Amino acid sequence: MAEENHTLPEFLLLGFSDLRALQGPLFWVVLLVYLVTLLSNSTIILLTQASPALHSPMYYFLRHLSVVELLYTSDIVPRTLADLASPHPQAISFQGCVAQMYVFIVLGISECCLLTAMAYDRYLATCRPLHYSALMNWRACMAMVAVSWLMGIITATTHASLIFTLPFPSHPIVPHFLCDILPVLRLASAGKHKSEISVVTATVVFIMVPFSLIMASYARILGAILAMASTQSRRKVFSTCSSHLLVVFLFFATASITYIQPQGGSSVTMNRILSLFYTVITPMLNPIIYTLRNKEVAGALRHMVKRQVSSP
Repeated sequence: MAEENHTLPEFLLLGFSDLRALQGPLFWVVLLVYLVTLLSNSTIILLTQASPALHSPMYYFLRHLSVVELLYTSDIVPRTLADLASPHPQAISFQGCVAQMYVFIVLGISECCLLTAMAYDRYLATCRPLHYSALMNWRACMAMVAVSWLMGIITATTHASLIFTLPFPSHPIVPHFLCDILPVLRLASAGKHKSEISVVTATVVFIMVPFSLIMASYARILGAILAMASTQSRRKVFSTCSSHLLVVFLFFATASITYIQPQGGSSVTMNRILSLFYTVITPMLNPIIYTLRNKEVAGALRHMVKRQVSSP
């Protein structure tokens, strides 16, 4: 046990090494999705910064969400691609595992908080339009973004300090393609109870509570939409809100299935597929959803393309 307490082990990430026939095709799929993610989120950041039509609180939050998505996927995908290119499972250092999990938690919690802030923004814009400018001013927007990042940092620091001070075997094997919370925690030799309580508490606070607040906001928004006399106004509000609601469902559904389940509640393969979805696929889908379903973003994108094409 002394060796377990004082020696920093290397973690062996199994990744998809047990699915060798799929590693090659999966490498190219993940690479393509990653490139699209980088391009689409960078485009959203550029559009919301450069287009005057998108200088509003909603697109301010969207810009920060795209920043989170870029960092989130870049924390996971390059390492995953390197593992997929190798026929054998790859080791990650203790410090590397700590860093990957820390960044992963910071960005995941920040995204939960940003999605909640975006729902609150839509609630004020739809249900309290006369007070919107006073309540959703730029100071309030910046404070919400700062709190989102702060909550991520606090949660990540708490989780990392609880998990990585536990004793681990000398050669721990992680049945995953990243240093996710539960797979690493379950490898600890002893003292897991406090960390498990921390994970459950954080799950309830940062998944169920934000999701409940978002659903409550959209219940009020739906009531306000149905009360609108103008069909055009209904369509405009619904188009904007439906984009955000679809992103919310994609994020919270996969996170809930992954983290709110009993130990052994799903197979290792299913856990990897779900994790692949919310770490690789969802960051690509979010900007596409906003671009296709939001007329203001689509219009700003068309204007930017026309300006670039017509410029000498």
